[in-house]
Amino acid sequence: MSRVYLSLGSNIDRYRHITAALDALASEFGALDISTVYESEAVGFDGSNFLNLVVGINTSLPVGELSAHLKQIEDNNGRNRQGPKFSPRTLDIDILTVDDFVGEEAGVELPRDEITKNAFVLLPMAELAPDTRHPSLKRSYRELWQDYDQSAQKLWPVAFEWRGEEISMVGKV
Repeated sequence: MSRVYLSLGSNIDRYRHITAALDALASEFGALDISTVYESEAVGFDGSNFLNLVVGINTSLPVGELSAHLKQIEDNNGRNRQGPKFSPRTLDIDILTVDDFVGEEAGVELPRDEITKNAFVLLPMAELAPDTRHPSLKRSYRELWQDYDQSAQKLWPVAFEWRGEEISMVGKV
């Protein structure tokens, strides 16, 4: 079993698509560890604000199969793969890490470089796995967040209910 962290984002019908993604992930992988849900401005293009979060799962699927499952969840939620890289999304699910693996497997580069570049990925990672070390940088996600220029990107926690529970870990980092 591998410990995998995923980044989820949506800026089209956001609450519906994030809820659908969480439902699909729980159905496929069982118990989920879920960060606070954050709202952030679009990065790389002018567009509506995104909802972003990080989810931890355990799976025995190889990276290629996991990636295919995640793409299917995106497609089931109306993901348009024909548009530009930086554009509005119904749903985006990215594999951030798979255990301590460093390198490329099945076309997926791990760990994903977005972890240290985007506040909407790093802050939720620091919440879920504060003492876990980044596979290649060998620093904890808490340390990486503390050293991150937190004024570089605006994000803020938002109320989000899933399966009758409020998702909130605000103030734990």
